[in-house]
Amino acid sequence: MRTSVGATAAEQPPFPTMHLTGTDRANMAADGCIFHRTLTRSRPAPNQASSPVICREPLHVVDIRRYSRDQASAVYFPQAVLSGEDLYDVTLTDGDCRLQVTLDPGLNRLVERRVLKLGSVVSNAAFSPALSAQLPECPGASADRDSYRLVSVQVRDPADDEEDGGGGGGRSEVDWHSLPWFGPSEPAGPLVPLRASRSVFLPLWNNVDYSGEVWREAPPTEDSLEEEEEEEEEGRQPSVTVSELRDRFLSGRRGVARGAIQHQLIVRIINKSHLMYYGRTDRNCECPYKAVLQVCDRTGSVCVVLWNSVCVSWYRRLKLGDIISLRRYRVKQHYQAEVDDIEISVNSRNPAAQICVVPESSVSPDSVPPAPSYAFYNSKELLDRRQGNLCDVIGLLTFAGRSERVRSKEGRGAGLLEYRWLRLEDGSSDEPIMVKLFSTSQPETHLKLHPLSVVVCTRLRSVTSHQNPGWFYLTNTTYTQVYCTGQGHHSQMSYRRLQQVRSFLRWLRSQEDQPVLSRALIGGFFIYPPPPVSLETLMRERRGELGFLQGAELQRELERLCYRERRTFCLQATVSMVSYSCRGEEDRCLFWTDRPSSSSSSSPPPSFRTPSFSSFSPTSPSSSLSVSTPRPADLSSPRRSGRRSGRRRKLLMPETPSKRRPLLTVQPELNNRTVILFEASMEFLENAGEDDEEEEEDDDNSSSYATAPLPPVFSPVATETLPLRFDHSHREEQAAAVVMGGGARAEHFGSAPRDYYTVRLRALSDGLMIDAVFLPHLSSSLHHHSNTWTSILSQGAFSSHAPPPSPADLVAMAPQLANQRLVCVLEACHLGGARTELVLSRGFHLKD
Repeated sequence: MRTSVGATAAEQPPFPTMHLTGTDRANMAADGCIFHRTLTRSRPAPNQASSPVICREPLHVVDIRRYSRDQASAVYFPQAVLSGEDLYDVTLTDGDCRLQVTLDPGLNRLVERRVLKLGSVVSNAAFSPALSAQLPECPGASADRDSYRLVSVQVRDPADDEEDGGGGGGRSEVDWHSLPWFGPSEPAGPLVPLRASRSVFLPLWNNVDYSGEVWREAPPTEDSLEEEEEEEEEGRQPSVTVSELRDRFLSGRRGVARGAIQHQLIVRIINKSHLMYYGRTDRNCECPYKAVLQVCDRTGSVCVVLWNSVCVSWYRRLKLGDIISLRRYRVKQHYQAEVDDIEISVNSRNPAAQICVVPESSVSPDSVPPAPSYAFYNSKELLDRRQGNLCDVIGLLTFAGRSERVRSKEGRGAGLLEYRWLRLEDGSSDEPIMVKLFSTSQPETHLKLHPLSVVVCTRLRSVTSHQNPGWFYLTNTTYTQVYCTGQGHHSQMSYRRLQQVRSFLRWLRSQEDQPVLSRALIGGFFIYPPPPVSLETLMRERRGELGFLQGAELQRELERLCYRERRTFCLQATVSMVSYSCRGEEDRCLFWTDRPSSSSSSSPPPSFRTPSFSSFSPTSPSSSLSVSTPRPADLSSPRRSGRRSGRRRKLLMPETPSKRRPLLTVQPELNNRTVILFEASMEFLENAGEDDEEEEEDDDNSSSYATAPLPPVFSPVATETLPLRFDHSHREEQAAAVVMGGGARAEHFGSAPRDYYTVRLRALSDGLMIDAVFLPHLSSSLHHHSNTWTSILSQGAFSSHAPPPSPADLVAMAPQLANQRLVCVLEACHLGGARTELVLSRGFHLKD
């Protein structure tokens, strides 16, 4: 199946054409190059209007880059509706060369919903010649390079290549970086945006991280040879202090208030903000970035603002605790200060500031700035912290959630904010430390966040639930930074000498690997704090406005979601079906339906399988049901056994192995039960048989079967929905599978658990059928309740004070739901392509 999408404009304005000699094309395999055959030979004559050229042969997407448009961008899309702020440049290859094109804005949704992604195979691509925004002298631009925009394309169905990571339809691997560019010349430097005067690209999924090879981790080599020589000096002293700059500026001295300051300022970085992107469509700025450093010397502290290209050159290089020397900076009024204060502005021009990282040994002892201070709190102490208090935490990571995005409610142009949940343990209490971690401009570190890592998060703030103060979590501030094992962070940071950190390390060394591995999870659906357990509390949280949607309205909202965007919806509905399935074994399930058995195999209502709803429907995480309905062996009832059941097992499940592969395959060395945790703690010092018995028992137990009529067909649960049992030997692969752009590789690992329920809802407003996953066994309710369907739906979990009902018993109790009107709280997350996850988190019974 293919997705065919085209831009709204069919007619394109004429563009000047470039005629190239045969010598220019000699460096390319002209006869074998699809771009050469299609684009060059179809080139119109001078003064002749150009029309889109269609390349019908398959092409491969090897790179997608995002940037924000500027004032002039509309010129390049005269007939397009520029509703969003983003533009995308896509690099295509035919196996012989590469071509960078701009996606017509009408096709942006292909990227935003991850239909078009790295590894996609496209065909029937329509190219239209276009002017480039970049001047020849701009790095990465060339005056004689061909420039095109992609106005329509057919994309291979994501289901065909999602599970193999988008490998391009079986095409042999080619190092596309080594392929030549289509055209007479190579780029003069790193690639730059084609349709806006920007010098850098944005990350695909957020505006906080950096993206591209232009962001340097090493200091610029061309800035100042003098400063390199000065680094070797000893006994260096500043020629001005922070307090002197503040006093002179606030007193109005002309030399400080106007012009650049030449005096050397030596300070230490005590806080570092994330990158702040301020690009706007109505303004032209090549590199609209800024970052704030809080620095100090012995006389006081001040904010240093890095502007524009200084961020590109220095942001990655500057670390917390570094001592830096500044010259040629400006002193300005601090625009956010409550009282009169100053900030230091560091720019690349007018004037070009001079920055240098100074070894502490080269600074005079009486001028060495104080070290950063920390305020570490353990999980027990955090229980008494008030709303909004700042703190630092250290803990052993036992759960790393998948990356998701939420729309910002604050500020203009903030768009979608990327975040993930972390669960940290430190041994000081039974309560874990929950962290909702947004992007911190440390993309490499976030990729390393997997269970059994030691994680330090600094400058977090506490958030408390208004309705239930017992539920609280920590989240970012502007200056939050995260450090984890695996990148050498801990051995370089001064916090490793603190008493709170050493106490945690003592607890860590007392732990054994296997108990921690048994509870370590990564990815999957997760919600925190838990939603209210009563309709009244839910209405108070939402100030009496639940925003009920009709079924068709919910369908439209789901289609508007972008990749990994998370939203909550409320719907009034009745339950028409309940099913219980195991991932990978959806052909055997338990189910109940309120319809007569004679109609259960008939076609569902039209509203359930409308084309628009199925293409972006939430049914992918819903259970897929089929003819036989055995309960999985690990949850079967021990009361039913015998040869008769064994014979039926052979008839209905001939492909089922006698034993399942263990969910957890990692085993620590027998002679050392603390290998992993010991290695995790070592970074701070650098500079200072039961499962098999259960399987045998399960084999003797029979499953409960019902030779019921054919139920409606469901798609299997999405691999991203169920959490993965952490596998330390494949930690890098698992970490990559749950971040933005991952997910397809998750099926190679064992999920925990493998089973799930599906609830089919019928909207009261228009009768539309909606399938949602229900996961009451992923958590337990602290409230006493009777484990009936009404209480389980309102709590979202089984009671922790009583044994949970078996799947067969729970499905057998489903007739309790017949004709009950419910207020359903649905958690939606778009998973890419045509897959949308819909999870039922709460269902409240509406009484007459």
